[in-house]
Amino acid sequence: MSQGDKYIPALGHKSLTPLYDPLLSWVMREETFKRALIKQANIGQGQRVLDLGCGTATLTILVKQTHPEAEVVGLDGDTQVLEIGRAKAAKAGVDIKLDHGLAFQLPYPDASFDRVLSSLVFHHLAREDKQRALNETFRVLRPGGELHLVDFGKPHNAFAHFISQFVRRLERAADNIEGRLPEMMRHAGFEKIEEPAWFTTVFGSLSSYKALRSKE
Repeated sequence: MSQGDKYIPALGHKSLTPLYDPLLSWVMREETFKRALIKQANIGQGQRVLDLGCGTATLTILVKQTHPEAEVVGLDGDTQVLEIGRAKAAKAGVDIKLDHGLAFQLPYPDASFDRVLSSLVFHHLAREDKQRALNETFRVLRPGGELHLVDFGKPHNAFAHFISQFVRRLERAADNIEGRLPEMMRHAGFEKIEEPAWFTTVFGSLSSYKALRSKE
């Protein structure tokens, strides 16, 4: 997704962007893990939610559909996918806001959100950008707010272990696959870091994480 501060589309080239939604739906069990992530987030009445790296806004729209009373914002660095997301939101009849920006340079004030959700974003980021994005996420969360993140994680079975050897070469996924994300979350200031669920896909294991910004 980034080379330094340069944005790279999710599939590596803008010409492939129209394939993103069907590919994700077909090979990654997208609806299953995204609905599970929303349930895990336990979004409360009137809370403000950020979908970090929202892509074409599939998760953003699902959050609004399942929690119509929440204020839901999506952010992505790719203007092309944001336009697709806006068209999808209009077709679904949901009121969401989609902003242009980078995960490691969030254009929001401190303590702006109650929940930050993120799906399949962090494996695109270089290690330093992963940490910067987590630091920024911590900053924009209100005290008592939570991060809920699903991405490639440590393999949970033999098949996932085999596939992960290829995935880590194709993307910046080594930190994910070696289980470093929880420690990076702790470094950003998060507490009570858990891995409540994991999912097996044709590209390996996805881990779902939960992390708290303390009320103090």
